[in-house]
Amino acid sequence: MKDQMQRRDFIRGTLSSGIVLASLPLYNCANVLGDGNQMKLGLVTYLWAKNWTIPELLTNCEKSGIQGVELRSTHAHGVETSLSKKEREEVKKLFKNSKVELVGLGSAEEYDQKDPALVKQSIENTKAFIKLSHDVGGSGVKVRPNHLHPDVPEEQTIEQIGKALNEVAIYGADYGQEIRVEVHGRGTQQPEIMKRIMDVADHPNVGVCWNCNKQDLEGKGFGHNFNLLKERFGNTVHIRELNSTDYPYDKLMESLVAMNYGGWLLLECRTKPEDIIKAMTEQKRMFDATIEKAT
Repeated sequence: MKDQMQRRDFIRGTLSSGIVLASLPLYNCANVLGDGNQMKLGLVTYLWAKNWTIPELLTNCEKSGIQGVELRSTHAHGVETSLSKKEREEVKKLFKNSKVELVGLGSAEEYDQKDPALVKQSIENTKAFIKLSHDVGGSGVKVRPNHLHPDVPEEQTIEQIGKALNEVAIYGADYGQEIRVEVHGRGTQQPEIMKRIMDVADHPNVGVCWNCNKQDLEGKGFGHNFNLLKERFGNTVHIRELNSTDYPYDKLMESLVAMNYGGWLLLECRTKPEDIIKAMTEQKRMFDATIEKAT
């Protein structure tokens, strides 16, 4: 109850704060492949923005040139499934009146659990996030597998995850919400395992969220692993800091440009800079330069 009251007080404060910004049209999430380069840079609020309210988030993104956000559940901005209809409308209005697009919601829902009751609960939780994303103006919900279990046959877990993804994808399609499955988790972050999951999750409303893991570079290498999944890419790709030296971001950009990708590249940064806005601005500069070089 206390958390709900704090959220209500926060949103009331945002509406009285007088934020009025130029609006932009919503991104068409049904068209990942577009005419020419349409990639945009956004931010996952997982670390760098985890303590920001929505007004702070919008202001800081505009200052740094960041064009969109994926709101991670449980963080300070308070966009949770417990929001009332009125609160959802207020969140939607804040984004509509800004230059920053609400790309979607980042849930932590996963479908690899051994207990069927937990899998069912995760599916129901995802459906609640789908409704929430629809109501606040997002275009999709991020979900994930978390790991393979050593005491469960690999194929069984893969089948279970894929079937759960199909179920939430059908539900999400009715709300115009894409299901974005992050390449994530022990074992499941291997591109070849994710390919097998996506072979089961064959509903067209399920899209892969490429996650820039070190596993992308293993086995037969980046190009092979990227090609395994590129036909199933959704509207979001998670990237780390573009000045990192442990991932070939030049190759990633070249590959995305070559496939005429028209989705979002979302910063999910791991460092702790003293000046986050300055760091975001630098990432935007590097993004623009890398895209220009790749084209």
